[in-house]
Amino acid sequence: MTEIDPGLRLAAAEAVAREAGSLARIFYEGRDSLVIESKGAQDLVSKADREVETLIRDRLAALFPADGFVGEEHEHDLVDAASGGHWVIDPIDGTWCFLNGIGAWCVSLAYERAGRIETGVVYDPMAGELFSARRGGGAHMNGRPITVAPSTSLGDGTVSLGYSLRCPHEEMLPLFEKLLASGGMYHRHGSGALGLAWTAAGRLIGYVEPHMNSWDCLAGILLIEEAGGFANDFLENNGLLDGNRVIAGPLALKTELERLTSHWR
Repeated sequence: MTEIDPGLRLAAAEAVAREAGSLARIFYEGRDSLVIESKGAQDLVSKADREVETLIRDRLAALFPADGFVGEEHEHDLVDAASGGHWVIDPIDGTWCFLNGIGAWCVSLAYERAGRIETGVVYDPMAGELFSARRGGGAHMNGRPITVAPSTSLGDGTVSLGYSLRCPHEEMLPLFEKLLASGGMYHRHGSGALGLAWTAAGRLIGYVEPHMNSWDCLAGILLIEEAGGFANDFLENNGLLDGNRVIAGPLALKTELERLTSHWR
């Protein structure tokens, strides 16, 4: 396989994310006419999700025909690591917010190969903010470098707590108690990808969730790592297809964030 410059992949992901975000915003502004379907409790989908993902796949497949795809709204197209990696796509992360007129949604794209996240882009069309990173190249927002918060205590800021009905609520309740007892505060974004991007940018001091799908978080995990933070090894135990927990934030808070989630098994 001919190696492709990582900078080319990042530039392509940024351009495709912006185009996809523009299309998604058109759907958002006309959301009253969308037919909404339920995939399960608190799990919605519409024509917007499917058409935006189709656009992303078409653009990236034309540029990188050897690559595979893992996405939320279409069947996965898997390839062997020897022939290429996978673009991991969430066309609209935060669909519930999107469909209910709340601007907390985004486009999330990541490129993974052989168990490593190589490229990550999170685009927020409502705020005009493009968060992007490539392995070893740092993290940026609209071209400007970003870093995780310089926090050394949970009382220094706000931790984003993600949750879905895939997990029993008993996994979350002790976490609230531990966080509040530590003098911390919590935030529930509605878009895990944006919560992770905001953590990379230092707006939040951590992100934890008992189970996420890869398309919701791979881009954000790379952003945090390249912004000087840490994240658990999400891709272990077949996280690409089965999902995994996420614990991420500044290195100085690693022990405290892991303590918050120590009851997870």
